[in-house]
Amino acid sequence: MGLRIHFVVDPHGWCCMGLIVFVWLYNIVLIPKIVLFPHYEEGHIPGILIIIFYGIAIFCLVALVRASITDPGRLPENPKIPHGEREFWELCNKCNLMRPKRSHHCSRCGHCVRRMDHHCPWINNCVGEDNHWLFLQLCFYTELLTSYALMFSFCHYYYFLPLKKRNLDLFVVRHELAIMRLAAFMGITMLVGITGLFYTQLIGIITRLPISTRVPMQDLWLWMKPKSTWLQTHFCLPGKQSNRRTHGMNATKCTRMAESISDGGHAPRLRVNENTVHWPLFRIPA
Repeated sequence: MGLRIHFVVDPHGWCCMGLIVFVWLYNIVLIPKIVLFPHYEEGHIPGILIIIFYGIAIFCLVALVRASITDPGRLPENPKIPHGEREFWELCNKCNLMRPKRSHHCSRCGHCVRRMDHHCPWINNCVGEDNHWLFLQLCFYTELLTSYALMFSFCHYYYFLPLKKRNLDLFVVRHELAIMRLAAFMGITMLVGITGLFYTQLIGIITRLPISTRVPMQDLWLWMKPKSTWLQTHFCLPGKQSNRRTHGMNATKCTRMAESISDGGHAPRLRVNENTVHWPLFRIPA
């Protein structure tokens, strides 16, 4: 079964994707020019390391494109509901279409998505049933590429022998320190963010909960008390406002649900803000 192409018309998402592509181009062009090729020419590193760097970079770009244009699991306008599964479907009050339980309506995309995890502006697409594995691939390759680039940046100053042949007429050589500092800043920021996101995705796979209804992360975020709700809404950061926008349920209700489940009961069915929210039947170990 092939993957369906899916485009989201969202200027905010285009800007976020443009920023990601800029960071990718910045590192894929300047890191080899300043670090890899000069050290290879002087015999400090083998050529296979350069091939590996470009290979990971290509995999990362391909994963970004596939995650951003793949249909996350959009429901058709007239879905065919099997006769034996009608009790597992419900009516969405936003688009007035029948959808399976654990599907959610995305306000940015304007339609329901099967097993929707969250809407990610960095790929300008929802993360759902059909592209979740592609999103995990993107997180993995991005983390690998960022770690690889940071490792070479560190070795360039603290491990490799100093370069003997340096053309000071080149712009990148004259401003090498500023370029490498900016690359290190972007790399560390990207690595920390992707590592946290990849961790939450793995926790979501284990617990079978979407990113915006995971109780421990919500309690932690409320304890931190972020100052900007705009960041919560636009940049995949969990919080009270983003939960209301996507799933119509805040962290306080999530906490009550967790307490109810931990006492031995099953998760009830809630109707909040004209959206029906279904929780999977599971128990939280004491």
